[in-house]
Amino acid sequence: MAEKQSSNILFIVPPHIPYNVYSSPKNNIRHIPKKDGKMFAHLISDMPLGILSLSAYIKKYSNHIIISRLIDYNVELNELETFDYDDFNGFYIHELEKNLKEFTPDIIGISSLFTSSYQNLLDLINICNKLCPNALLIAGGSVPSILQKEIFTNTEGIDALCYGEGEKPLLGLVDAENKKEFLEDHHSWITANKIKNGFTPANDFILDLDEIPFNDYDLCDSEKYAKHPAVSAYAGLKERQTNYYVMSSRGCPFKCIFCAAHKVHGRDVRFHSLQRVKDDLIHLRDKLGATIIVFQDDHIMADKKRALELIKFVDHEGINAFFQNLAVYALKREMLEALASAGTTHLNLSIESGSERVLNKIMLKPLKLSIVKQVTSDCRDLGIYTAGSILIGLPGETKEDIMEARQVLKTLGVNWYVIFCASPLIGSEMHDICTEKNYLLDSGMSGDYSNAVVETEEFSADYIQEMAYIMNLELNFVENSDCKRGDYQLALKGFESAIRAKSDHAFGYHFAANCYKNLGQQEKAESYQKKAKDIYTSSEFWRNYFEMFNITP
Repeated sequence: MAEKQSSNILFIVPPHIPYNVYSSPKNNIRHIPKKDGKMFAHLISDMPLGILSLSAYIKKYSNHIIISRLIDYNVELNELETFDYDDFNGFYIHELEKNLKEFTPDIIGISSLFTSSYQNLLDLINICNKLCPNALLIAGGSVPSILQKEIFTNTEGIDALCYGEGEKPLLGLVDAENKKEFLEDHHSWITANKIKNGFTPANDFILDLDEIPFNDYDLCDSEKYAKHPAVSAYAGLKERQTNYYVMSSRGCPFKCIFCAAHKVHGRDVRFHSLQRVKDDLIHLRDKLGATIIVFQDDHIMADKKRALELIKFVDHEGINAFFQNLAVYALKREMLEALASAGTTHLNLSIESGSERVLNKIMLKPLKLSIVKQVTSDCRDLGIYTAGSILIGLPGETKEDIMEARQVLKTLGVNWYVIFCASPLIGSEMHDICTEKNYLLDSGMSGDYSNAVVETEEFSADYIQEMAYIMNLELNFVENSDCKRGDYQLALKGFESAIRAKSDHAFGYHFAANCYKNLGQQEKAESYQKKAKDIYTSSEFWRNYFEMFNITP
């Protein structure tokens, strides 16, 4: 019997944001000081579930012995005590050369999901081509799936791009005797030659998701991913040390214009069987020591009966779970009671806008704000902290819509709002509209939800950038719904979280001081008020906002 061949595969995840956003973070985004005191943006660091699935799939089904490794530049940048490079490229080379000392890849696969990582993808392709000229160089994810011509035009050395989901295409490539020939023949692989000949790629979906083995979490250092700011900063969650991420389904039927998830997973929702999901959760808890499991399904509520059974299982097993994307319309009282019973203390509500015209006519999102109000009321009753995500700055939206949204959002009873600048994701209808009407600054490539890149006849990018921060300060601090109810202890969770995310947050200190005063903790109140005054005195940025809202610390 012939001995199996071995194949070394290096997976790479580029930084999700451009270098200038990382190195010079704006005042309205989370940032942290390095050891030398210099401020840098704190990168979102989800476990790359697509890569973990790819690695597990080919290890199980390949005719080769697969040895895989991962470089996720987002967690590595967060880990750095100092950043001593003039750009990302120096750091790319340093990390890649460090790995190449003990690992020679046959295939390098770069995964790019976010529009704002496009330039980083191009740079990494060029660097990998120079440092690893003998490796087959491929890329996948939503950006390569859509920007096929641009990538081949702007880089050298990329062998192929994968369209849509990659498990089956990658397996075929790994096992192919003639890999170049396979790339030219397979309907999900895009090559320069195919581009010239007008090729149209097609998805190669796995219809039964249970065919995919348990994710290859061995690729990840769980301690590094536990520092994910989007989990550790939640006001309604206690910070936990071991976070693991899962997806129990793929696909979403909705047609929200700002979303591009369908370009990778399609619109038909496919599910892992409930038993498979249950087995995975038990394994994560008992074998890998997961203390919180984060569900990242695009639309886990597509089957509400299944979702309810899953929540009840989590409750029965005492598993700490966090559901990132729960459709608000599906959060009836029974579902919320089940979540509360299962230990859910925090829910993200994808509200998106406080204007029903924007929701229904522009975003094409089927949601009524009366439902949001009922959900937040039920959540308060059940002790669940709510964070509402809001987008402003879509094509077709007006300043009047934004002003209306500001007023309506004050009435919904949400504990905390996260205000985003609408970003035209590659592959979304929003991107198509903005491109057609020439609304994009910098081709929209630097848009990362904290950075406005859309300008229309109605508003400038600067207006949206500023208004997003004004709404943040107004809704979360000046008009804080917990303070209005006299629940100062609950309000403190949001204010303290803001201070953790931004150490010079003068509003955070000021309003937290008021809470401590009302709670009878005078010493703490005076300490926080002094910090607010010190920042106010030294920072023109903060003085302007205090004056805007007629507040004196």
